[in-house]
Amino acid sequence: MGRSARIERTTNETTVVVELDLDGSGTTSVATGVPFFDHMLDALGRHSLIDLSVDARGDLAVDAHHTVEDTGICIGQALASALGDRAGIRRFGSAAVPLDEALVLAAVDISGRGSLTYEVPVPIEIIGTFDTTLAREFVAALAANAGITVHLHEVAGDNAHHIIEAAFKALARALREAVELDPRVTGVPSTKGVL
Repeated sequence: MGRSARIERTTNETTVVVELDLDGSGTTSVATGVPFFDHMLDALGRHSLIDLSVDARGDLAVDAHHTVEDTGICIGQALASALGDRAGIRRFGSAAVPLDEALVLAAVDISGRGSLTYEVPVPIEIIGTFDTTLAREFVAALAANAGITVHLHEVAGDNAHHIIEAAFKALARALREAVELDPRVTGVPSTKGVL
């Protein structure tokens, strides 16, 4: 079966279907109805080398919050499922990603304990139709549902688009490293014997 998963979530607010393959080539197919968010999810898949398909339909007439958060929930659940018992993975990953004047650092631990430290201030509230506060909501939902620890820290940046895109790309590169199978790792990379 490989390290892949499909998650479907239907609520009164959204219907989300996510498919991913951890051992892919970064192929993406994303449709959420929120163009900037689609752009970020495309970057997440491409730079993590995780094949990612997202079809999200939400109550965008209200706003994009439910769509973005529920997509994060589903991607997180799919990551957790595809990782299985986590045997043989590198577990930790980190990246420093620049985008023009912006620089964001990311660190990931596939710890089994979902948590987020997010220090990514942006100078404006809206990019296109995307509420910039939703970037944090997405990563928080992903981390909690995947059971991973995520740190995202902005080092520099003036342009909100550049800052958030650098954050998604840094997260992608850190995930790529953390989920990768390491032939030198025997079993689960933890003194506890479980993640």
